[in-house]
Amino acid sequence: MTESGRAKDFSGLEKAIGYTFGDKELLMNALTHASYCNENRTNEGTLPSNERLEFLGDSVLSLIVSDYIYKNYRSFDEGDLTKIRAAVVCENTLAIFARRIDLGDYILLGKGEEASDGRKRKSILSDAFEALIAAVYLDGGLEKAREFLLPRVTEAAVISMKKGTEDYKSRLQRMAQETPEEILEYVTVNEEGPPHDKRFTVEARLNSNVLGVGIGRSKREAEQQAAKKALELFGEISKDEKS
Repeated sequence: MTESGRAKDFSGLEKAIGYTFGDKELLMNALTHASYCNENRTNEGTLPSNERLEFLGDSVLSLIVSDYIYKNYRSFDEGDLTKIRAAVVCENTLAIFARRIDLGDYILLGKGEEASDGRKRKSILSDAFEALIAAVYLDGGLEKAREFLLPRVTEAAVISMKKGTEDYKSRLQRMAQETPEEILEYVTVNEEGPPHDKRFTVEARLNSNVLGVGIGRSKREAEQQAAKKALELFGEISKDEKS
């Protein structure tokens, strides 16, 4: 892409995200990859890349996502909230967001990145999306950034929840329900540690028989670990499967 690419029309992108920039340079900066800057040096020096905006966008994204899931998943503990946030702000999810607004079509890339399909690369797309978040935030404020992100965050959080539905407890429950007379229960057998650093020990019992023992910083986590041990006992999962 040539230097004239710096003047390309971003109106299609603004329409796709539902926000019109007052400061077009901010938007252009958000879409300028370092490879483009390195290949288009001027007498004044190197053009600014989107890396600084990416840094800020990461924090704005984390704040908006954390605020949303904290307010909308009130029964979830810290561990659950952390898992949902991680799923929403990960590179894969951000790249999906970027593709849906054709963000790759607008990124200014160096010839090398262009030739190697940089427009489709997840890392470049996700970084540019974070930079775009920061640009919206700087141009319009936190509420505009929130308006831009929330529909996407809401959908991603729901998807994350659905994927997490079939957890170890759910899988063990399905097995137990195959025989109606089987009674599956989780019993807390120990609780220790100061209030800020509790450790719970829970047994997964089937008809009073202990199938697995789990330890965690919350009862929910300990129950999941107990269910995992039970599934290992039945050969349903391998011992090295990650929780």
